[in-house]
Amino acid sequence: MKQGICLFLLGFLAAPAWPQQRRKVIIDQDCGGPGGSNLQAVMVMVQSPQAEPLGITVVSGDQWRDEEAAHMLRLLQIIERTDIPVIPGAAFPLVHTRAEALEMEKRFGRINYMGAWDPRWWHEPFVVPPPKEGKASAALSQEDAAHFMIRMVHLYPHQVSIYEGGPMTNLAMAVRLDPQFVDLVQELVFMGGSLNPQSRDPEWASDPRHEFNFWFDPEAAHIVLSAKWAKITCTPVDISIKTHFTPAMADEIAKSGTPLGLYLRRFYSHDVDYMWDELAAAAWLDPGVITREEQFYMDVNIEHGANYGDTLTWTEGDKPESAGSSVHVQMDLDAERFYSLFVKLMSRNQ
Repeated sequence: MKQGICLFLLGFLAAPAWPQQRRKVIIDQDCGGPGGSNLQAVMVMVQSPQAEPLGITVVSGDQWRDEEAAHMLRLLQIIERTDIPVIPGAAFPLVHTRAEALEMEKRFGRINYMGAWDPRWWHEPFVVPPPKEGKASAALSQEDAAHFMIRMVHLYPHQVSIYEGGPMTNLAMAVRLDPQFVDLVQELVFMGGSLNPQSRDPEWASDPRHEFNFWFDPEAAHIVLSAKWAKITCTPVDISIKTHFTPAMADEIAKSGTPLGLYLRRFYSHDVDYMWDELAAAAWLDPGVITREEQFYMDVNIEHGANYGDTLTWTEGDKPESAGSSVHVQMDLDAERFYSLFVKLMSRNQ
């Protein structure tokens, strides 16, 4: 135990110094909350002096869009960052429906996680349960997510990164609306997809190519992955399940005494501790977090059968003619470097 603590502290102290120039980013996220991987990933970028968040665009995924937006607005109010606009996006996937998912489950076996559609906590799409963290006084932007994305990349051509932490519905709509959009984006980084995760978790034991963000809106992911991006980076299930947000980390962050630190400790849950989206955000800030990556061409199965929504990959030699850009797929990480960066950012008093 003492050795582990020493290694953690050494990693914390060895974290890189903050560069001076801030990097513009649009944060597209299914902001399920309170607490949890989605909001913590947003905070990685909001808390970083490296990043300049232009806005947070919200998409249905882990929860319904309006419920997610309420959690996001409230957290920004708690940390006094209401200067960052929250923009509503798609309430529903492009084609996929809950009714179809439930029917597929009857035919092909249990779907272990359905996000907003999951029977364990299902409610109607535009119902917003009273937030445990309190209700925000700020309001959503009047603009929609796709048009906001388009406007930002035209305003700052080749300067904006897009971080995608949820289903790709908003992003796919921007791609379809503006033929210049993809060319104007500096880079796309996303959490999604699954290749061959080494896990006994039932979500992947029966279908290792299944991943929620792709599955929730397969057609949107197909549109995005078929496009020709200048650079595209993927944080898949394979590397995400190597990370864990521990009680010790939550306690360390809470010691900062900041509103964010106390919020994260209050809503910490060990039920699901994988740091899905936080890793994607942190690796964008500090690429040294990643120790191994591979390149594949990626797509999503959009045939409405047993493998609807599954991840498809090819190497250079066997890709189809319709393939988009080659994707940098992160496969392994320096866990101590990642954890120390995360704790440092979450403990930071802006």
